[in-house]
Amino acid sequence: MTVIAVLGAGKIGEALLSGLLHGGHEAGDLLFTERYPARVEELTSRYGIRGVEVEEAAKQADILVVAVKPQDIEPVLDELAPLLGASSLVVSLCAGLPTSLYERRLAEGVPVVRVMPNTPMLVNEAMSAISAGRYATAEHLAVVRDLLSHVGQVVEVPESQQDAVTALSGSGPAYFFYLVEAMIDAGILLGLPRALAGQLIIQSAVGAAKMLAESDEHPVLLREAVTSPAGTTINAIRELEKHGVRAALLAAIEAAKDRSVELGKAHDEA
Repeated sequence: MTVIAVLGAGKIGEALLSGLLHGGHEAGDLLFTERYPARVEELTSRYGIRGVEVEEAAKQADILVVAVKPQDIEPVLDELAPLLGASSLVVSLCAGLPTSLYERRLAEGVPVVRVMPNTPMLVNEAMSAISAGRYATAEHLAVVRDLLSHVGQVVEVPESQQDAVTALSGSGPAYFFYLVEAMIDAGILLGLPRALAGQLIIQSAVGAAKMLAESDEHPVLLREAVTSPAGTTINAIRELEKHGVRAALLAAIEAAKDRSVELGKAHDEA
């Protein structure tokens, strides 16, 4: 029996717990920590999973999934440091935090796997990238891959690429939401009711995503298939290029990557 504890049961933590339950894990094999008593009561009532303190989680769990906000990591590591050994597995879902931070603060030999998930985990459609720390083996990576497969797709990347992954897929859903928001506003500007504009754009986004996922075609070819000579789409594309939308996306994702690097450096002296 493998006991899994999720430290920090916010949206991502809750989504993982829910996915594990649906994937066949027993509620009795799952634990979580949460600072707010009302939240503990809510999750226990909803899932039948026991809320515990960090110390108890560390003592009982084989796998500890750290899902707190990056700025809250220090007190968690202070609590974990005297409690964990090489037989534990730490899985970090904290954006920007390198495995070296955990390895400096925890006992020597504690295996750490860094993960960058995203919020579609809430609907079991996450994209999670995993990287092994110094002491994590191929077996540890396999355990984490299986864990996260309950809530979406998983890829393995070198840790040096995790800041780029954070910028691209970790923050990626927000870019799509932003674009959909703008397109709905455009529909309203053109005289459509908000509800209808939303229905049109959201289903278009779902359909386009499915075509991208299921087609072997490059996105350029899929886009060109919609772009008739002298038609409506090419006029729209011209305006997007004129207003530098492509360049703005490149700059935005680069800025997100730089911020991810900063988050990690903020703990360099920890």
